[in-house]
Amino acid sequence: MTKLFKIALVCLILLMNVLLIQPAYADGPKLDSNIDYLEVTESLDGLVNARDTEQLPEGINSTDELQQKIAELQYQKYIIETGEGYGLCRNETAKTIAVYGAAPKKSNSEYDNTLYLLNSGEETDDDWSCTGVYIPNNVKLAGVNLDGASAVRTLSGAELVIRENPETGAIELNLPPTQILKAGDANWEIPDLAEADLNRQLPQAPTD
Repeated sequence: MTKLFKIALVCLILLMNVLLIQPAYADGPKLDSNIDYLEVTESLDGLVNARDTEQLPEGINSTDELQQKIAELQYQKYIIETGEGYGLCRNETAKTIAVYGAAPKKSNSEYDNTLYLLNSGEETDDDWSCTGVYIPNNVKLAGVNLDGASAVRTLSGAELVIRENPETGAIELNLPPTQILKAGDANWEIPDLAEADLNRQLPQAPTD
C-alpha cells in the first residue's frame, strides 16, 4: 500500500509540473512565427558557417569584423528569446517623444505602424508592443547619419530606452537599431516633421 501511495504521489507531482509549466510556455514568445527571430537566426547561421569555413561574407572585411557581427546577432537572438513578445519603449529624455505601435483596429490609418506620444519619464504598457521610435528631421541619432526624419525599428520583445545627450542633444539608444526606415521604405507613418511639430494631435501611447 505504501509503494502504491508513493507511485501515486510521484505521478501527481509530475502532473502538477506539466500543468504549471504549460501556461508559462503559452505566454512566452512564439519564436517559430517571429519574423525578427527567423531573420536573425538565418543571418547568424550564415555568418557562423562563414567563420567555420574561413570565408569572409560580402561586405565584411576582416575576421574581427565577422566575429563582432556574430556577437551582435547572438545578442539580438538572446533578446528575442528572453523577451515576452511585446516591445517596451521608455522615454528618459526631458521631452515628449513619438514612438511606434500598430495602428488601432478601428483606425482609418493606411499604415501598419503609426505614431504615438510618449511623455518624459514614461514607459509603454507591457501589454502593448512598441515597435520603434520616431526621429524628427532636426534631431540627431548618436552614431548614425540619418539625413532627415526617420523611424528606428527595434526588435520584437526588446526594451528600448531612449535618452538624450545633454551636450549634443542627440538621441541615444540602449540598443543598436534593428533597421532605420525612411518614408516609403515600409508601411510606417514617417512624416517629415521637426521636433517642435510633435505637439500635433497624436494619440498617447498606452503606459504603465
